Amino acid sequence: MRRAALVTGSARGIGRAILLALAEQGFDVAVHYRKSAEEAEATRREAERLGVRAIKVQGDVTRPEEARRLVHAVASELGGIQVLVNNVGDYLKKPLEAVSPAEWDWILDSNLNAPFYLTQAALPYLCATGYGRVVNLGFAGALQLRAWPHTTPYVIAKAGLALYSKALAARLASKGVTVNVVAPGVAENSLSKPIEEIPMGRLAGLAEVARAVLFFIKEENGYITGQVLEVAGGWNL
Repeated sequence: MRRAALVTGSARGIGRAILLALAEQGFDVAVHYRKSAEEAEATRREAERLGVRAIKVQGDVTRPEEARRLVHAVASELGGIQVLVNNVGDYLKKPLEAVSPAEWDWILDSNLNAPFYLTQAALPYLCATGYGRVVNLGFAGALQLRAWPHTTPYVIAKAGLALYSKALAARLASKGVTVNVVAPGVAENSLSKPIEEIPMGRLAGLAEVARAVLFFIKEENGYITGQVLEVAGGWNL
């Protein structure tokens, strides 16, 4: 049976790398974007050249009604959704005392609320076949109980996403659906690149993050759920 995957924010960057890796594995794919229509179309064409069906879908997934519409549109066009990768997540580096209420809401909406909206909408499709995979993109070190004075709302959102993932993993395990987190550190497309803080002395490649996502998606790894896999070269240990 052909399986379908929705990867949010997949017009470029990590999302694009994950989507193309899924296409290489034979998944039909939905390229999601909010504003990057041209890049989304280029990614869609590249996925299609790999011999799978590829569509593109637009939407602001921080809005519950938009997230629901997007999920149902993908499922209708691709015949279901077996894999959901919640990759969308904006980043803010700013001293905590300077963060505005609007910025606080923006970061939590993007990194925590959007995955909740999308996953809730996708649950009937994920549970329909006895095989379902949710992979959420986290942040290396987010579960450490320590001060993050310049990235506080971002880390709070990513820590919350990991806790949500574990709770959902427990609820869905009996249905053949796994929920896991891939938590990159500093990737080659990161806005902030403190390479001197990384024990391995280099940035994470996008392909390395994509391979970690594929690990959780493989059918033979269906007994692994509720886990956080850091792809960070020893950063934030």
